[in-house]
Amino acid sequence: MSETIPTRQYFEAAIAQLEQLAGAETDADRLREIYSQIARLRYAMIDQSFDAIVRRTPLLQSLVAELQAAIAGAQGKPSLSGAVTSLTGVLNEVRTAMDLVSSAASALTQPLGGATRSRSMAGGRAKAAARSLNAGADMTILCIHGVGDHHTNTAWQTGWKDAILDGLRRWNAAATADIQFLMYDQLFDKAALNAGTVASAVWKLGISGVWHGIGDLFRRPRGLTDLPNELRWTAGMVAQWAENDGLRAKTRLEVEKAIAEHKPDVIMAHSLGSLISYDAFRHNENLLNGKTYITFGSQIGNPFVRSTFAGRIEPLEPARLWYHLFNENDRAFAHQLRLTDPNFVEVTAEFNEGLIHHDALRYLTHSNVSSTVWYDLATRGRARALPQPKAIRDTRKIFNVVAQKPKMRALLIGINEYPDPESRLEGCVNDVFRVSAALQESGFSSEDIRTVFDDRATAAGILERLHWLLDGVCPGDVRFLYYSGHGAQVPDYGAFNKIDHVNECLVPYDFDWSPERAIMDTQFHDFYSQLPYDSRFVAIFDCCHSGGMTKSGGHKVRGLNPPDDVRHRMLRWDQKNQMWAQRDLKNPELTQTNATEAFTGKSKVELRLGRANFLRLPEKKQDKREVEYDHDGPFMPVLLQACQANQLSYEYRDGVTSYGAFTFALTTALRTARTKEKKITWNQLVKRTAKVLKHHKYDQSPCLAGPRAIRSKPVPWLPGAANFGKQRGWGNR
Repeated sequence: MSETIPTRQYFEAAIAQLEQLAGAETDADRLREIYSQIARLRYAMIDQSFDAIVRRTPLLQSLVAELQAAIAGAQGKPSLSGAVTSLTGVLNEVRTAMDLVSSAASALTQPLGGATRSRSMAGGRAKAAARSLNAGADMTILCIHGVGDHHTNTAWQTGWKDAILDGLRRWNAAATADIQFLMYDQLFDKAALNAGTVASAVWKLGISGVWHGIGDLFRRPRGLTDLPNELRWTAGMVAQWAENDGLRAKTRLEVEKAIAEHKPDVIMAHSLGSLISYDAFRHNENLLNGKTYITFGSQIGNPFVRSTFAGRIEPLEPARLWYHLFNENDRAFAHQLRLTDPNFVEVTAEFNEGLIHHDALRYLTHSNVSSTVWYDLATRGRARALPQPKAIRDTRKIFNVVAQKPKMRALLIGINEYPDPESRLEGCVNDVFRVSAALQESGFSSEDIRTVFDDRATAAGILERLHWLLDGVCPGDVRFLYYSGHGAQVPDYGAFNKIDHVNECLVPYDFDWSPERAIMDTQFHDFYSQLPYDSRFVAIFDCCHSGGMTKSGGHKVRGLNPPDDVRHRMLRWDQKNQMWAQRDLKNPELTQTNATEAFTGKSKVELRLGRANFLRLPEKKQDKREVEYDHDGPFMPVLLQACQANQLSYEYRDGVTSYGAFTFALTTALRTARTKEKKITWNQLVKRTAKVLKHHKYDQSPCLAGPRAIRSKPVPWLPGAANFGKQRGWGNR
C-alpha cells in the first residue's frame, strides 16, 4: 500500500505524546507505548517535507536521549528485557536515519540548476539527485479558479503561472508547462440566488467553524452582514452551485470540454473550482485517467458540501495521484478530507496571511507543496517523495510494520468527578472497568483499549482520543466507543440567528454549555461518516439528554438541566395566561431531511448523536444522489443509548458498588449469552437489556440505532456470530 503524508494534527499529537511519555515512570506498558509512538513519529518524519524534518530532528534527538535514560532504568528487569531490546534496536535505526535525513536535507536546500553546491550528500548522492532533478518536465496543466470575479481582471493568471513554473524549476531548471485556464463565472451570473439560501449556506458551511479554525467569525448570534465580503461571496457561490442542479450540470460540461480541448496531464483546482471538478470526475471518472489532481483551499469535505454529494466523499481511483493541500487556518470553509486510499495524499500547507487565509498563491508557493507536489511533477512522477538515502528506504518497512494499527480498538470514557459537586456521579469509572472486562472476554487485547477518566476527559482530550480511535480505519477494522457520564441538550442558533434546534451532546469534564466545550454530532460525524463501509464501529452511550435531578434517597440521573440563561432560549412569555411556556421550535432543514424520531426526536428539531443529519438531504433527494454518486451515504455506526430521547438514564447500586443501570444490564445480557454459547442479534440484545432494567424497576428503555440490515445481525465477538459484512447506508427514514 502506498504511503501518504500524515496530517499535521496527527503529527503534532505524536510529538505531544512523546514529550509526555518521555518523562514518565517507565513500565512495560509505557515502553510499548513509547516504542509505538516513536516509530510512528519516525515514519511520519520520513514523509514530511524537509523543512518539517529539519525542524523536528533536534526534538527527536532530545527525546531519544531521554528514552535512553528510561531504558537504562529498566535494565536488569527480566519482564522488560524484550521491550528494552526492541526499543534499543529502533533507537539505533532512528539515529542512523536521522543522520542521513539531515545530510539529504542540507544538500537539497542548496540552489539547483546551474548553481554550484558548496555542500553535498555523502559520496555521489548529490550528483545523482541533481541528474534526476534536471530530467524533462514538459506537461499541460489545466487550472480552475475559485470564488470571485476572475473575468474582469485576469492578472491573477500571471501569478498562478509564475508560481507553478517557479515550483517546477526549483527542481528542474529547464521545466516547461503549457498552462491553461477554465473560466466559469459567466454561468453563475445567470443563476438565481436569494438571501435565504445564502443565510442557510453560511450557517451550514460555518456550523463546524468553532472546531475547524473559523470560530471567531461564527460566535453566535451573528448576522450575515457581520461576515467579511469574501466569505459571503464564497457562501453565496457555493450555495448557488449546491442548490441548482442545472448549474451543476453546466459546470460539469465545462470541465469535460476543457479536458477534451487541452488534454491536461495535471488538473489544479482552487476553492469552488475543486467542487466543480470533483463533481465532474465523480460523474465521469474516465476524465481523470492517469492524471494528477490537485485541490487546495477546498470545501469538498465541508459538511454542507458533503451533503451535496449525498453525505460522503469517495476516492478517485483512476487518478494517478490526488493531492489535497490543506491549511487549517483557511476560514473560507476549507476542510480536511478523511480518505485512506493509496493514491490520495493530503499535504499540510499552513499559513495565516490575509483576513481569511485562503489565497491561492500562498498555497502554491508553500514549502511543503514545493517538496512534495512540485518535486513529483518536475520529475515526471518517477518519485513520489524526496530522494531518500538507501538506509531510510530499507528501514521504512520496519517502521511501517511497527506503526500499523491493530484491527480492534476501543476508547472508554467515564466521568464521575465533575467540577460542580451537585453534578457528580458514582458509577461511571466502575462502568468503564466493567465494559473493559467484557471487551477483553470478547477478544479485545488490553493494550488496544484506552480509558480516560474525570478531569482528563475534557472536550479537547476526548476529541484527541477520537482521532486515535477513528483516524486511518481500514476495511475490516473494528472500533468501539463507550461513554459513561452526563448528557445534555443545548439549544442552538440557526440560519437566521434564531434558536431553531437543539443539539444532543456528551458532557465532558469542562462542559460549559458552549459548542466548544461539548461533544456534539456536528463534530462527531467528522470522525465516523467517512469510515469504510466494511469496517465496524459501535458506540454506546450511558447517559441521557432530557435533564434530571437526584431525588432524595433515589437513583442518580445521568443528565444535566440547563442553567437559567440557557433555559431561557427555549421559553416564551404567554401573555394571555401570564406565564412562561415552552417555545415550539421549527427547523425545515431538519424536518425535511429525516422526520423520524430516531433522527430528530419527537420535537423534529433535535440533532441526535451518531445520525449525521447535517450530511443528509431530504429523503427522496438523498436516495437520488446516492444513486448519482454511486455510494450508500454517510457511514452509520451501530449506536446503543441508555434510554429514549425523552427518558432519563439512572445509576444502579449492586450491593455497595455503583454502576450505570443500562451498562450493568447490557453487560449482564452479553455475559449470559456468552455463558450459554448462544448468538444474539443487536435487536435481541436491546430487548434483553430492557428486560433486566424492567426487572430492577427502572423506567428507561434502551435505544438502538444504525443500519437496518445490521440491527438484525448477530452481535460480533459472541459464539457463532459472523462479521458485519459491508455496512449499508441508514435504512430507517
